[in-house]
Amino acid sequence: MTHAQPTAAAAAAHPVTDRTREALAVSLRGCDELIPEADWLKKLARSEANGVPLRIKLGLDPTAPDLHLGHTVVLNKMRALQNLGHQVIFLVGDFTSMIGDPSGRNTTRPPLTREQIEANAKTYYAQASLVLDPEKTEIRYNSEWSDPLGARGMIQLAAKYTVARMMERNDFHDRFHAGTSISVHEFLYPLMQGYDSVALKSDLELGGTDQKFNLLMGRHLQQEYGQEPQCILTMPLLEGLDGIEKMSKSKNNYIGITEDPATMFAKVLSISDVLMWRWYTLLSFRAEAEIAALKAEVEAGANPKHAKVALAREIVTRFHNAAAADAAEADFNNRAKGGIPDDIPEVTLAGAPLGLGALLKAAGLVPSSSEAMRMVEQGGVRIDGAVVSDKGLKIEAGTVVVQVGKRKFARVTLTA
Repeated sequence: MTHAQPTAAAAAAHPVTDRTREALAVSLRGCDELIPEADWLKKLARSEANGVPLRIKLGLDPTAPDLHLGHTVVLNKMRALQNLGHQVIFLVGDFTSMIGDPSGRNTTRPPLTREQIEANAKTYYAQASLVLDPEKTEIRYNSEWSDPLGARGMIQLAAKYTVARMMERNDFHDRFHAGTSISVHEFLYPLMQGYDSVALKSDLELGGTDQKFNLLMGRHLQQEYGQEPQCILTMPLLEGLDGIEKMSKSKNNYIGITEDPATMFAKVLSISDVLMWRWYTLLSFRAEAEIAALKAEVEAGANPKHAKVALAREIVTRFHNAAAADAAEADFNNRAKGGIPDDIPEVTLAGAPLGLGALLKAAGLVPSSSEAMRMVEQGGVRIDGAVVSDKGLKIEAGTVVVQVGKRKFARVTLTA
């Protein structure tokens, strides 16, 4: 689709101004798909002409209590659209969480209990507000309209979509042909997510690429209920620290948005120079022209570390503050020189002389004694700055600074 076509189509109803084109460019930055782009341009032109903000929806099921940078890719897009003056709606899927989202799964996802949902939801919005402007964000819970539907309403809703079309969904199709069970309640998930768009009268719904089927369901159901269908905007899944797999806590390749500034800064500095530019596009609020200039400098011979430091500082500042970014950078430079951070945990242990593995585990530096031995084998354990190679070492009474890897430190006082 060319950009000239939607411009001409939109002009018939409302003029497409430079500001409208800029809003379209903001919408398209880093996105995977904008469907249909022509309709979104019409909505933007109408909003510009009549001064009525568009309603932009993002739904998140509180399946875990903490967000990482991968979750913020869509939140960043929401904030960018919020900055243009549109109304963003942060929808907590407290009802849909009890069904369990089957997206991208080859087995039925176990539903959460009401207690788990409520506990997770409490922290979700607080963390999302580190990206969104909380003063201009409408927060809703889909139990508001889903609970009152009742059995009659649910059956009427289910009548608006066919089993044949539901089976076009990739994960259902693959599971069916593999002979893997699909529970009937899983068909209800995309229907309920789509009904959220009807209840909220959304103009645009955001989500990851794995949510495309559910987002399209919203368009379909809005038409069924006589509403103007929403447009959908999918954002790519952010690669984690390894640059290969999508960011995930289970793969330990993530940066949590509530992690301490020094850890956050150091993790950003650990990514590859290639991945850095992908992160700039999806995570930075810098103008694209500014990012292009940075990239040109690096291609002309500038040290890529300077661009990476700038990205790390921006991310730490967003989730903490500028002073924290200064301190994190100083801490990183100090560690790079072999120095010991000023602020490290103080631990007091008894039982000297204590075996090295037991000490590292008790100090919270490793999850197990076997992991401690593995770190020793790799040369990743230091005591008072000296690398330890003896796995059988016993530590005598006294105070030592213990380091595991590049970022874990503890000042351990060991007593008899």
